[in-house]
Amino acid sequence: MRAITFDIEAIVPNFTRGRLDVNEMDLTVVGIHDSSTGEYSSFLKEELPKLWTILENADMLIGFNSDTFDIPLLNRYYPGDLTKIRSLDLLSEVYKTLGRRIRLDLLAQATLGRGKSGDGGKANVWWQEGKYDLVREYCIEDVRLTRELYDYALKNGHLKYKDLNKKKDIQIDTSGWEAAQLAPSLTHTLGI
Repeated sequence: MRAITFDIEAIVPNFTRGRLDVNEMDLTVVGIHDSSTGEYSSFLKEELPKLWTILENADMLIGFNSDTFDIPLLNRYYPGDLTKIRSLDLLSEVYKTLGRRIRLDLLAQATLGRGKSGDGGKANVWWQEGKYDLVREYCIEDVRLTRELYDYALKNGHLKYKDLNKKKDIQIDTSGWEAAQLAPSLTHTLGI
């Protein structure tokens, strides 16, 4: 199974606390891990045509908050329909069990022993300052954390988080994560 773990960075105009509208954002970087090669790579907005063939040949997209953020935002640039590709959102999986959202940073710290290298606000500032390589690195690190959390949950059946300074397990049903799809991996949304 070819899985593409991915994350997106975007410019968020007039950021305020609360719900973000992907229609008001401008994509800057997409970071990916390709399970077929084991490699991490990133794509600036103008490099996205190179990404489309990779996504078209994926059996599954893996992300964190990808159902409500990354996929809808990337779909604005994609000439096909990313919702036709099977996806797994780790945040949604956590929510199913816990009934609330836990930030990637907190899951990574409790589960993997290390957290994020920054935050989206800093990435936005770095982009505005022309520090594009820092944004790429930050995005790739989020992809790495997401992929490692996926692998950990797959192996152990749970992720960890802290609740009142006590580590707790979040049981995750991974039984269908790597099940073979009946349909071929090529989605043909682009006619490739």
